[in-house]
Amino acid sequence: MKRSSLLTVGVALLAGVIAFVAIRSFLEPKAPPAAEIAPMPGAPATASGAGDNPSIARKIPEKLPDFTLSTLEGPPKAISSFTQPSLVVNFWATWCAPCRREIPLLRQIRAERGAKGVEVVGVAVDFREDVVKYAAEIGLDYPLLIGEEDGMAAADSFGVDPVFPFTAFVDRERRIIALKIGELHADEAAFILDHVDKVNAGSLQPDAARQLIRDEIRRLDALRPKETA
Repeated sequence: MKRSSLLTVGVALLAGVIAFVAIRSFLEPKAPPAAEIAPMPGAPATASGAGDNPSIARKIPEKLPDFTLSTLEGPPKAISSFTQPSLVVNFWATWCAPCRREIPLLRQIRAERGAKGVEVVGVAVDFREDVVKYAAEIGLDYPLLIGEEDGMAAADSFGVDPVFPFTAFVDRERRIIALKIGELHADEAAFILDHVDKVNAGSLQPDAARQLIRDEIRRLDALRPKETA
């Protein structure tokens, strides 16, 4: 192999290593993040509800940001193309242990609530080959969007520093009713989705639902055994 060819290969390998380190260092938490519901859409980070969680940094958008990423099957797809009345949009990565622990719950949510109009969409901010391999290993059966730098941009559009996992719960008007920072638990998911249903039915206003959800997540988090870093 010519010297110039060796140099080209070396540069490509170095670029891959730098990209991997950048994604991991940007996204991976130093310690498990505290469970938190992000502030109401449009509220500044210092508003009541932000707490001391450093992952809540900016304003949360009122509505689900639109973004397009590649799918597990290959062709790109926009998040806006999912038309179910309720969306659960989960940002994760294969190397994130809390993210992997959430997957059975997300599958259960889709199985139990899919007929009621709930769709789960995973957004994997990770290397495509790693996501494809992991999804095949576990038989992951809900839709996936996959991105590296473009995946980080999608995560960033939610107004939080992307410490994984985080999950957006969206109503039929594509309003963000809850943005859960940290690992999602079954009792939390049930409470949030029940209140999204009420918003969709018109029996509860979005801001009232957001406040009830925030209070309940804090109550449940206080009762849950704490993990160590």
